[in-house]
Amino acid sequence: MGFSKRAHSLRARGDCNNERLLVYPFYWSPTGGIVAPVVGLGRHQEHGLTTPRHQAARELLAFYREAGVDALLEEKPTNRFAGDDATAALAVRADDGAPRAEERAPARPFPPRERELKGRIAPPPSPEAAVVAAREAAKRAATLEELRAILERFEGCALRTTATQLVFADGDPRARVMFVGEAPGRDEDIEGLPFVGRSGKLLDRMIAAIGLDRSSAYIANIVPWRPPGNRTPTPQESAICLPFTLRQIELADPDILVCLGNPSTQTLLNSKEGIIKTRGRWFPFHTGTREIRAIATLHPAYLLRQPLQKRLAWRDFLAIKKALAANRSATSDGSAA
Repeated sequence: MGFSKRAHSLRARGDCNNERLLVYPFYWSPTGGIVAPVVGLGRHQEHGLTTPRHQAARELLAFYREAGVDALLEEKPTNRFAGDDATAALAVRADDGAPRAEERAPARPFPPRERELKGRIAPPPSPEAAVVAAREAAKRAATLEELRAILERFEGCALRTTATQLVFADGDPRARVMFVGEAPGRDEDIEGLPFVGRSGKLLDRMIAAIGLDRSSAYIANIVPWRPPGNRTPTPQESAICLPFTLRQIELADPDILVCLGNPSTQTLLNSKEGIIKTRGRWFPFHTGTREIRAIATLHPAYLLRQPLQKRLAWRDFLAIKKALAANRSATSDGSAA
């Protein structure tokens, strides 16, 4: 079969009745190996090489090894996948007492797991249709509690199927200042509260520096569900969630809105500039019932990566502190009048 054949006249002497054992020809294979047939190899294997000719067979094999033969052929092909009669008989007896496949009761299907059921939810509508549905749903909320319940049932954003839970808000909704970030991360997804990880701890220190804490501030995100892998929300995801955020700001009715980071700033303030150019500037923001002041600043997560920029954020927070003091003074003067 494609081998080049070289016959050799070498013979090896046997020690049984002065018989001579012929050394069969070699075959050089195209892959470089050498193949040689061995007469009676299968028979010798069966009897453990205990026949009188075993010494001659050993000498023959030793010669083949020295000649570089790396494969041995038997006299006749042997189907080693075919079992003997005894094995077949045992298999028949073993099958006699077992029910046939068609007689066995059908296997009961396992109940679908929760993750599989979750994956059978109908796919969300198109982004355009989801934005329209979000606007209509947000309008129906008369309180923050109703808005949260509506968000829990809203199926227009695919992020709700991958997130652990809704991350709605934290702090006092009656506070005079509201902070809005980008989206929850892993820690927020687990706790169900915004800004509870490393960036949240930094935010706590930042607001404490101007005399505030979580009991005197209201904190939320543009997107209330964690994107997979903590990635940045897509523009479509932000657009779908924006009607709920706008309604949340309107119902909370703060005096000052603080946009944390570039995505929050561009989404809420409709700005095309980067956060470095936008930060520290005041913008008018219409809640739907009145106009309030809004300011952009750097996101705490960005400050963790770029600690030298904390000085810029500190300037922004000093401006927030000054604005809160001015509003407090104006309120006091109005009450006195």
